[in-house]
Amino acid sequence: MHDHAIPRGVRSGDSRRLLAISLAITASVFVVQVVGALLTGSLALLADAAHMLTDAAALLIALVASTVAARPADDRRTYGYQRAEVFGALVNAVVLIALCGWIAFEGVTRLLAPGEAEIAGGWMLAVALAGLVANAVAAWLLSHAQKRNMNVRGAYLEVLGDLAGSVAVIAAAVVILLTGWTRADAVASLVIAAFIVPRAIGLLREVVSVLSESAPRGTEVADIREHLLGAPGVREVHDVHVWQLTRGAPVFTAHVVVERDALAEDGGSRLLAELQGCLADHFDVAHSTIQLEPVGHEDRDSAPHR
Repeated sequence: MHDHAIPRGVRSGDSRRLLAISLAITASVFVVQVVGALLTGSLALLADAAHMLTDAAALLIALVASTVAARPADDRRTYGYQRAEVFGALVNAVVLIALCGWIAFEGVTRLLAPGEAEIAGGWMLAVALAGLVANAVAAWLLSHAQKRNMNVRGAYLEVLGDLAGSVAVIAAAVVILLTGWTRADAVASLVIAAFIVPRAIGLLREVVSVLSESAPRGTEVADIREHLLGAPGVREVHDVHVWQLTRGAPVFTAHVVVERDALAEDGGSRLLAELQGCLADHFDVAHSTIQLEPVGHEDRDSAPHR
């Protein structure tokens, strides 16, 4: 007795097309910034490239999630392929934390080093402006679709965040061109790294939460149980489990004890539809498995009821 509906919005071809275009833009600017950082000696550009890598990874994860979530489950992967997003996010978070650690070390070293580093401020400014324009275009492309698709929404917020990194690099380049104080580059790199680290740690925490099959953030099992107990004929709700396959794809299972009369004359089907409708409407749970048990049914599960 279950509902295998795929989370709303993941099949949208338009959303996948916009994500693919935005990914191409972001990845191109990432390459330009890395090359620019090597040619200009700008640590801030390299830090902003790391920030762009965050956005590119977020866009790629969203695109992968939108694509693989539509693939049917099979006998080997009975829940489908949605966990691909989680493993991608894990790699992304670990790489970013390590990269930010190196950027922070290099930034502090440059601030404390005697003399001024050689930085081509003009080229640094040009590359940063290109990044700003690219991020603005990507944000514009995603601005409409993000209102109706959770994965696109996350990618949209990532792109908006990268605009701040581009502004920081532009500010540092302007300072270098006007004053010659090249340590502004190191300061900007530290600011960008400080902006990335909390997001990377938050992403890592979310991955750990998903892989440990914890209840999604904001989901209260007690509230779900209370809603189900409000259905006619429901006497008890136990063995409740809520977890998520990936972001935005919660899964729910429970045993529901009901009056025997509620199961008569196809009442079980009506009750099941009502309970699953409650889960979908109030808690956005698209995949639910509910075992209906008549009062007096002997539960052979030795695990304590929750």
